Amino acid sequence: MSLWFGASAAAPALASRWGLAAADAGRLTLAVQLGFVAGTLVSAIANVSDVLAPRYVFAASALLAAIANAAFALASSGPGAGIALRFATGFFLAGVYPPGMKMMATWFREGRGMALGVLIGALTLGKASPYLVNAVGSADWRINLVALSLLATLGGAIALFVGEGPFSAGAAPFDVRQVAKVFQNRGVRLASFGYFGHMWELYAMWTWVPVMIRASLDRRGAPHDLAEVASFLVIGAGAAGCVAAGIAADRFGRTAVASAAMAVSGACCLAVGFFFGASDVALLAIAVIWGASVVADSAQFSACVTELADPRYLGTALTLQICLGFLLTTASIALVGALRSTVGWRWAFAALAPGPALGVVAMLRLRSLPEAARIAQGKR
Repeated sequence: MSLWFGASAAAPALASRWGLAAADAGRLTLAVQLGFVAGTLVSAIANVSDVLAPRYVFAASALLAAIANAAFALASSGPGAGIALRFATGFFLAGVYPPGMKMMATWFREGRGMALGVLIGALTLGKASPYLVNAVGSADWRINLVALSLLATLGGAIALFVGEGPFSAGAAPFDVRQVAKVFQNRGVRLASFGYFGHMWELYAMWTWVPVMIRASLDRRGAPHDLAEVASFLVIGAGAAGCVAAGIAADRFGRTAVASAAMAVSGACCLAVGFFFGASDVALLAIAVIWGASVVADSAQFSACVTELADPRYLGTALTLQICLGFLLTTASIALVGALRSTVGWRWAFAALAPGPALGVVAMLRLRSLPEAARIAQGKR
């Protein structure tokens, strides 16, 4: 997943090469989001994660995404080709995330929230890693992007050694009707609504907070490398949040922990803008709290789906949930980008707060249903 924000992290360097605005990270990220949506849609319709062995889908997809990312670094000559290659990168990453979720779920029945929390935490560190590579790597952004491709290829190779666990239902026959059946399940539907509220906030935050941090530190004359390290810390804090929330969810209940995380992150949406251009320490502190809480709930929505959906088609259910959630992110990323230009950083992120608020409502509704008894062995 180190490929996801590679181009966004390199946006300042691309500004001089392609004549882009220095803060035009949203355009590059949107291409990845749309590619991922297209990839997950194809995967869900074809039941790819259920019909084929997930580890082979994972490894092949990681390699293809790495090739597309390296081509972006070495062969793209302008925004047109660059955006097409970013779209391809996102398309192939659709074969990494959902199969990985399915593989992890098949190894755990008890402790599944913690296990998926570790997986999403790893995903979060991967997405934060381009900023760290920028800070400690080469001054040439192309070399850094190729390094990210090598990391992604290594990750895909490791997946070849991970089979499905003892709780796997095995390969399922192709059934295009499963796409429609997923949301006929009331529990899966509510867990997905919670996920959609979470996703409205998550990727807009991950896309634009590094841009805000750069702008804020630039105003105060801070070194550029400091902004890269700060961006890594803010996004990477989500890894600790995911693991902690996973452990807590297995003990105290998924819906309760997910609701608490969304309440904290929603409050940060409203507060973080007031720290722009103020104390660097204060801005970093609120951003780290937001970074830890904004993704802490993510694994629990997926864990709910794995416990409530048809076990033969877990991959399809997860892929469809993820597909629609990522489609929603394209709107929130564009919205924050527009608000940044009109109302400034103080209020731009406030538009994300309705997402976690609606997510809390969905999870509390799920908590009240009989189906919730199947979540985390009855720990709602």
